[in-house]
Amino acid sequence: MSTTSKHTPQLLPRLIRLRDAPFYLGMDRNRFNAEVRPTMQEIPIGEQGIAFDRLDLDGWVDQYKRRNGRPTQPTGGTTWDAQQPQGLGIAMESGTSKSRFSEKRFMKALEQAASKKRN
Repeated sequence: MSTTSKHTPQLLPRLIRLRDAPFYLGMDRNRFNAEVRPTMQEIPIGEQGIAFDRLDLDGWVDQYKRRNGRPTQPTGGTTWDAQQPQGLGIAMESGTSKSRFSEKRFMKALEQAASKKRN
């Protein structure tokens, strides 16, 4: 029989050893050493062991999410970073264009479309 029962809660250790910290964050050791470790306070364990506070690691993840996270996808919609189709970038609006650049692009596209019909 197991020493822990189904009703015993599993506790996470407060200190996470260097060998386990990248796995805890879901990344490889090289990325951990380059991006996370320089920002963490190392806690010596014994003569050679190094650990990190789990709460500090969790805090790093929270900051990383704020800097790099993406909003969730709305149900039935597209993601905010989905690529827009390549085109002229002309919106269907009423009004007068104030940009000569977009007017030139439109005229060039119109000429290209007309020349393709002739061929």
